[in-house]
Amino acid sequence: MRHSKRASGFTLVEVLIALAITAFVATIAYTSLSTAITGMEVTRENSQRAYAVSRAWMIISRDLRQFVNRPVRDEFGEPEPALQGGPAARFALSLTRSGWHNPNAHLRSNLQRVNYRVEDEALWRDSYAVLDRAADTEPTSVKLLEGVEYLDLAFLASLAAVQAGREGSSLETRDWPDSWVVDTSAPGSVLAPPVALQVTLQLSDWGEMSRLYELPVP
Repeated sequence: MRHSKRASGFTLVEVLIALAITAFVATIAYTSLSTAITGMEVTRENSQRAYAVSRAWMIISRDLRQFVNRPVRDEFGEPEPALQGGPAARFALSLTRSGWHNPNAHLRSNLQRVNYRVEDEALWRDSYAVLDRAADTEPTSVKLLEGVEYLDLAFLASLAAVQAGREGSSLETRDWPDSWVVDTSAPGSVLAPPVALQVTLQLSDWGEMSRLYELPVP
């Protein structure tokens, strides 16, 4: 008797179907993995941005809460008020602060002069090793935050000028002056510090952020 033998294996159609299924599954797996990686990167970037913004505000808050009414002299020998700022000032914000940490016990004051400025879409903080500067005194500049479009300030001259907001739950700051500088029309006049100020940062990604600070009473 003759026994017929049938060849075993896959047909071309079966191979093509298997390849199509494999490619489909691989595409879904790659898409899911890519989405997960992208989500992790976005989360990490948001976390890093949130840390940078919080750190910048922490440093600004620390400087303002440690403000002291100590005028200084600039590198040209001209007097500078203890605090000044706004569009009419040389820097967006300049002030004298206390609490300058001295871990190595150097023979220096614990007071420090700092400036804030916005340059190249970044917020910078300048600090000086001395209060009354000489012609060759150079600041130490630190970039606090990137993606900053501008820094706005509003100053409160006295508590008598305080007005409640429209809803009564916040202060009305729209009428506060945006510059705090010496009146050049009155030579020899002394600029007293404001009692409070509002700091507003316009960020390219997060929009406008504002903080209100009450300055220490001398």
